[in-house]
Amino acid sequence: MTLSPTHLRLLPWSDDGKPAFLSADGTATPLSLLADRIEEQQIATASAVLDLSKALLGSGTPVTADEYHFVTRRLAECLTDVLHICESRGQRIPPYEDDDESDEETDEE
Repeated sequence: MTLSPTHLRLLPWSDDGKPAFLSADGTATPLSLLADRIEEQQIATASAVLDLSKALLGSGTPVTADEYHFVTRRLAECLTDVLHICESRGQRIPPYEDDDESDEETDEE
């Protein structure tokens, strides 16, 4: 499937707190490749933060309030980034194509 030239891709960064978009047609451009690399880094960071958080919280060593606060902030930042990536990628998934067979099944019910 080829995307229309007016397809907007939600980018993994913002412009003064506002969402940033790239008008894309599905081809690999320098900006879209940069966005892909940043998304990959954000996912890798989230995975690393989650692993380190699990190790800290599961170590059996008492954790201070400051450590809980630090872990909570990092996890919230990573979750925000990953949800942003999910939203961006979800917008790029084409809708299911209708076929006559599924319409007939729906009509019979």
